[in-house]
Amino acid sequence: MKHKGNLHEAKSTEGGEARLNPTEEASPPSAMDQERENKEKEIEALKKKLEEKEKEAKDYYDRLLRTAADFENFKKRAAREREEWTKYANEDLMRAILPFVDNLERALNHAGKTENNQSIEEGVRLTLQQLLQTLSRFGLSPVESIGRPFDPTVHEAMIAVETDEHEPNQVIEEFQKGYFLKDRLLRPATVSVSKARPEHDA
Repeated sequence: MKHKGNLHEAKSTEGGEARLNPTEEASPPSAMDQERENKEKEIEALKKKLEEKEKEAKDYYDRLLRTAADFENFKKRAAREREEWTKYANEDLMRAILPFVDNLERALNHAGKTENNQSIEEGVRLTLQQLLQTLSRFGLSPVESIGRPFDPTVHEAMIAVETDEHEPNQVIEEFQKGYFLKDRLLRPATVSVSKARPEHDA
């Protein structure tokens, strides 16, 4: 009889442990839940900072690209200016020498109009030839004038001559040669230009 009472008591105890008390209140968040929430907030903050840094990095990269493009343009412009300066660095030298060329040409013209000046003429001609050959190595070349159509970009007309022997607007005489320094006009040629005679009524 005593054995049965103990068995009933044990069952009652087991049943009490299996049931939940409906009036029992929920327990407060555990330390683990609080730590997880803090970690989530920290991750969100880190994401926001990362987005800001990515935007900042993109801005710096765009600035770098613009700076690189500006520097490349500067290098190209500097190279062009350096090439331009090198190409025409002898311009002042050429201008200074040209009057000597003019005087030699005048001496040749004068010597050709007098007698017994063959040796003088030959010497001056040789000197002029050597000087022009030297200048040509620096890029000097003459403007073609005689027999060519008048070109205001390279010719300067001093007088217009009425004539039937030439087509109108032709260069018929050259008073002073014009020269190029490479592809740039150093000075124009001064010339006379033909023009048609006026027609007279019969």
